[in-house]
Amino acid sequence: MADDQLINDPDGGMRRLLEIMRRLRDPDTGCPWDIEQDFNSIAPYTIEEAYEVADAIGRNDWAELEGELGDLLLQTVYHTQMGAEAGHFTFDTVVKAISDKMVARHPHVFGDESRDKSAAQQVADWEQIKAAERAGKAQKRTLDGVAIGLPGMTRAVKLQKRMARVGFDWERTESVLDKIVEEAQELVEARDHLTPDDVESEFGDLLFVLANLARHLDVDPEAALRRTNAKVERRFAAIEDALAARGKTPAESSLAEMDALWTEIKEAEKTAGDTS
Repeated sequence: MADDQLINDPDGGMRRLLEIMRRLRDPDTGCPWDIEQDFNSIAPYTIEEAYEVADAIGRNDWAELEGELGDLLLQTVYHTQMGAEAGHFTFDTVVKAISDKMVARHPHVFGDESRDKSAAQQVADWEQIKAAERAGKAQKRTLDGVAIGLPGMTRAVKLQKRMARVGFDWERTESVLDKIVEEAQELVEARDHLTPDDVESEFGDLLFVLANLARHLDVDPEAALRRTNAKVERRFAAIEDALAARGKTPAESSLAEMDALWTEIKEAEKTAGDTS
């Protein structure tokens, strides 16, 4: 009865959510679908929810963001409930671990170090602390500990940042641009003369260098691509509207007609000052 009261208490807060998840996973009275899940089956939902949070932020949809943050929080609760069932960890130990980490990584806030230093110096200090943490986990190599499950471009940038810290980096952006030309030429050669596997490999090399260019330009490649995706969606929707006004669908149009409309829409956006 006490558990039911908590579950139905709108002011139950975090305890309420934890109890809801515990009940959902109860092997006798819980939800059959929730009971069947494990870390591997839930992980894709966790990634999806993180992207939906980013999407709401990108659209400045704060009401939507509230809901998406709740969905993401549920993922943490889900994983910690499964961890508790397996004896690995609990929600409380997870909270303790991240709290301890934040205190340890901010000695200029919670310790006796001075706050009188630049943001760049604070980032450098942060990286030194993280390096020490990796050493404590027997992660001795420069690239150890970069999560494999990250989006490809994000992981490429993180790998490049690690290598740059030990001096393996181009000093000039122009050198990266030259490398992009070189990799593009190798991709064309692979397309014309080599195997599909070679084409994939060369394409990956080109993407890796593009990620490096993004890093040198201080651009988030994932954010840049999301922005372009949104722009393409917006412009193609405008093409469809223009064709509909002519009594056509894209399938009934020609590439030349759609390309001309794309150019008109692009120029209209520039005139209106919309370059997003």
